Amino acid sequence: MTPLRRTLLLAGVGGLAAVAGYVAHLARISDLGGSAVPDLGEKILGSRLLGLDGVALDLTAFRGRILVVNYWATWCAPCREEIPMFVRIQREYAAKNVQFIGIAIDQIAKVREFAKEFQVNYPLLIGAMDSMALSREAGNKAGVLPYTLIINPLGQIAAKLVGGISEARMRSTLQPLL
Repeated sequence: MTPLRRTLLLAGVGGLAAVAGYVAHLARISDLGGSAVPDLGEKILGSRLLGLDGVALDLTAFRGRILVVNYWATWCAPCREEIPMFVRIQREYAAKNVQFIGIAIDQIAKVREFAKEFQVNYPLLIGAMDSMALSREAGNKAGVLPYTLIINPLGQIAAKLVGGISEARMRSTLQPLL
């Protein structure tokens, strides 16, 4: 084996090890179960964010529902992959008291364009650094996107999901709350 091939092989193995470590880290910080801070779900419900129409929306309007609060951005590949699934599940579960809410860490014009392209059927709101700080407080220690919280009708965080979510995982997370 030539020195160049050996170097490339070692670099490849090192890269795979780094990816495996990152995936393990995401799995470790992902958390199902109640919120460590009992009032944190209420704090999130107390958020007031700008909607795509330029009007601020108070999340308390959704109190009493099962909320799927997704922190995302238009430039985030895993976010773009999971949103069509969110649209499908929102359509299917709306009658079951489930409400998806997207909090975009992005520019309003880009989010408007995205919403139109993907025919998003749930509220998309514009978050800022305080939204990311709140997601970190809610368990998103690494500050990754996408990050999804499931808040039960009592305003308590029922699940914290780090990274892109499969449809099967979303459905299995929501099912006990229905």
